[in-house]
Amino acid sequence: MKKHLKLFTMAAVAAICSCGSNPETTTVTTAPVAEKPSVKIAEVTSQDVAQTERFATIVEADVKNNIIPNAPLRIDNILVEVGDNVVKGQKLVELDASNLEQLRLQVENQRVEFNRVAELFKVGGASKAEFDNAKTALEVNEKALKNRLENTVLVSPINGVISARNYDNGDMYGGQPILVVEQITPVKMKVNVSEINYTKVKKGDDVELTFDTFGDEVFTGKVSIVYPTIDAATHTFPVEITLANNNSKVRPGMFGHATINFGNAQRVVVPDVAVIKQAGSGDFYVYTYENGKVSYDKIQLGKRIGDKYEIISGINSGAKVVIAGQNALANGREVEVIE
Repeated sequence: MKKHLKLFTMAAVAAICSCGSNPETTTVTTAPVAEKPSVKIAEVTSQDVAQTERFATIVEADVKNNIIPNAPLRIDNILVEVGDNVVKGQKLVELDASNLEQLRLQVENQRVEFNRVAELFKVGGASKAEFDNAKTALEVNEKALKNRLENTVLVSPINGVISARNYDNGDMYGGQPILVVEQITPVKMKVNVSEINYTKVKKGDDVELTFDTFGDEVFTGKVSIVYPTIDAATHTFPVEITLANNNSKVRPGMFGHATINFGNAQRVVVPDVAVIKQAGSGDFYVYTYENGKVSYDKIQLGKRIGDKYEIISGINSGAKVVIAGQNALANGREVEVIE
């Protein structure tokens, strides 16, 4: 028994000795240190930025006149065609004049009768009532003759171009305009502007105009009317723009865009490479750098200015934004800044 106990004790001592540390053979395992992503940054600044807005619009004639008679007469002769340029006072349409001579004779007879009654009235041979009745009858017939004369020959009230013809020679006038005359020097356009800009639009302001027909060619119009009321439903107000169009190049019905400048404002601008569009949404972000870390900040973009973007809200002037290395970043991550 003593022999067995001695052997056990020696084995235990050997086991303890074999568990002792050996500095030359011990292996220490540690967690790997995370590498900081490298980024480039730029400090953002503020500057004066023109506050412009682009509006879609349709060209309209400055004046549009419908050529119609005031009685349902037969059309004898239409003297112009669609596309013809006309001047104010030019004869456009001749209408049936068959009853004109008869009406002229009635007026002559009525004038003779009035003169007779007037002479009698002077010497007491006719009453005041008879004089007044003769005078009224003459005036009525003279007015009827004048109207018939005006409706026997229809003339253009403006300088313009014939844009529509709805009848042929020999047709009876039936309600539609016989012709339509449009004044296209100048032309006008209307846009609806947000009420926040109501005090920033003035009559006479220049407006940049482009038209799909003419590509990138720029025309300069002017604000001609600022309407005095705001639409309560849309919170917008109409603005009318006039283009001189001296060469008649721009025509009614053309589609175009009007760019109005509402003045300058101090805005933060950032390099375009700093802006990130979030997938699946219309939101935009930048990574801003501070104290060794980056944060993912939502911004409201304005317009593009060369290789920069106007920032309406989201970051302040003097902030540092990441312009390279965004792919490896996450909100709150530590980074290493490189030149």
